Amino acid sequence: MRTESKVTQVGLDNHKNFSRLTGRDSVGKIVLRQRLEHKDRNVLRDNLRLLPAGTPVVLEGTFGWGWMSDELKKCGLNPHLASSRKTAAWREARGIAKNNKLDADLLSELWSQPERWWEVWLAPPEVRDQREWLRYRMSLVRTQSAVKNRIHATLHRHGVLHEFSDLFGKKGMVFLKELCQAEPEPVDSRAAASHLSPSGRGTLEGYLKLLAQVRQQVAQVTRRIRKTVCSSQEGERWRTLPGISWVLAYTILAETGPSQRFRNHRKYAAYSLLAPRDNESGDEDGDVPTARHVGHMGRLTLKWAFIEAAHGAVRKSEFFRAIFERRTNGGKRDRQRGFIAVAHELSRVGLSCCHYERNYSEQRPPRPEQRATPRTRWDNQRQENQMHLARKEIGKRSEAEPTQVSRPGTGGPEDPMVVAASRKRRRA
Repeated sequence: MRTESKVTQVGLDNHKNFSRLTGRDSVGKIVLRQRLEHKDRNVLRDNLRLLPAGTPVVLEGTFGWGWMSDELKKCGLNPHLASSRKTAAWREARGIAKNNKLDADLLSELWSQPERWWEVWLAPPEVRDQREWLRYRMSLVRTQSAVKNRIHATLHRHGVLHEFSDLFGKKGMVFLKELCQAEPEPVDSRAAASHLSPSGRGTLEGYLKLLAQVRQQVAQVTRRIRKTVCSSQEGERWRTLPGISWVLAYTILAETGPSQRFRNHRKYAAYSLLAPRDNESGDEDGDVPTARHVGHMGRLTLKWAFIEAAHGAVRKSEFFRAIFERRTNGGKRDRQRGFIAVAHELSRVGLSCCHYERNYSEQRPPRPEQRATPRTRWDNQRQENQMHLARKEIGKRSEAEPTQVSRPGTGGPEDPMVVAASRKRRRA
């Protein structure tokens, strides 16, 4: 009997070049320890296929867990993702040293825990692809900002001034391209203010080429993002909220995943790092807690997206502006906390729209008991009572009337055969 066939649960400590695997049997005893190399994927898959099909494999949510979870699924195993922060706290609480072998042993114990306090959501490949495109665009935007700052520094270094509100707009780009052209040393002092040295012209020309290339890449990714949002019903619902554009809707869609996996808006607010928490101890004096802060275990990008959307919602929506002014005393104090409060409400309303499959509307739908005024409800009830009394009166009249025994308009019996039988008796 092979050792791998005794394994009922596995812990996998994943690294860049290799992984450490620990398998336990049904009673929790370690029966397998193995080092898996990542260089040859075929050998890696052959080693993983030796384990029984459907075996739960617990791995930490560290860098590189995505491709490993895909390989585990292809080999017929059942991967589960553990929170690296909770696993590290559990290790420290037990006083266990940290090394590759002990980490794999520790992960293999998690499946035997009575509750899955350690488990976090394992995003499917389609959600990970969306997040990868999102991070690619974010890196391009950061590169674009860095190039623009370099161009500003080049002009400042050579004392070149301009009056453009947007240096990288249509007229500003024409101005920058003219600076790159080789010109003789100007004599006029006013022309000298817009002159660059040969080294300045060369670096500026290179920065402009790089900026054009980055802008082209950003435009391509933005078109892909817009196409994804248009093809998603949840993406379109997020876009109906004030302050949420194409990019922010895609960011929320990619970072959230399926909205149905959140039971309520409180869980979603904590996941979005928008739920205020207290960090106090001792007696309570009844005042507002002074150590309130948002959480730190969640999606930082999702928090950024909602706070960015909150700025637009305050400008465009009366409902969200009222929340901001009530929280900040008309914008006079705690403005940042006011935007966090608006972002929290945006997450709550957006999740509700996704759960109930409806678009956002500034006008709240009336409740069922409030759709009719009290006067209208009283009139409807009175009409129902009158109709009930009328039906009851008709029933009494029909019971009091005698049964008709003759045919209408003839004076004869109701059944014609009675007449024929009476005539035969008379002839006889």
